[in-house]
Amino acid sequence: MTGDGVRDVITAVLVLLSAFLCFAAGVGLIRFADVLSRLHAATKPQILGLMAIVLDVAISNPSVATITLALAIVFFQSLTAPIAAHMVGRAAFRTGHLRHDILVVDELTPTKE
Repeated sequence: MTGDGVRDVITAVLVLLSAFLCFAAGVGLIRFADVLSRLHAATKPQILGLMAIVLDVAISNPSVATITLALAIVFFQSLTAPIAAHMVGRAAFRTGHLRHDILVVDELTPTKE
């Protein structure tokens, strides 16, 4: 197999992996019961799927500019997605849009002493 053939196989594997992760995130958004579980389903697979696609682009076009842009995309997405999910989770908690019965530990509700 030539270098281009190996690169095509790696590209196919990474695209399929990314598609599977994005599909899993979509199923998780539909199937999970509360906001916090849905946030977990939305952020984890999406970041990993994005990393697979960006790695695929970097492998398909191995130039310094492409690799630099790919690293910047992964860095900023990995930085902003957890913060956005945290803010949505806090907003859901403050407005009461989550199920308190399935929380294992609730550190945000004030205890009555």
